[in-house]
Amino acid sequence: MPAAALTQTTLPIDLPYAPLQKRPLPAGRPREWYITHNRRLKAMRLAIALLDSGVYMPNQAHNQRIRNTAELIGIHPPSDTTCHMVRALMRYSR
Repeated sequence: MPAAALTQTTLPIDLPYAPLQKRPLPAGRPREWYITHNRRLKAMRLAIALLDSGVYMPNQAHNQRIRNTAELIGIHPPSDTTCHMVRALMRYSR
């Protein structure tokens, strides 16, 4: 086998995560829209982190486990509403 075939290639998944540059949210929306938008983003981040850690079923994702995951990935502890949204995302992603 040639030596070039034995070298390890770097896939995009192997690279550390670099968030995209943030853009300002559109102006003129009601305050509730911004709250819901940010809550959905947080719930998606938490759902992805839980799935990456091996929690695949919504009944495995209790509020305390979700809050521990939030602490682990460095975001503020989610509310009960956000925890419910995380489980809903996990339920409908199957």
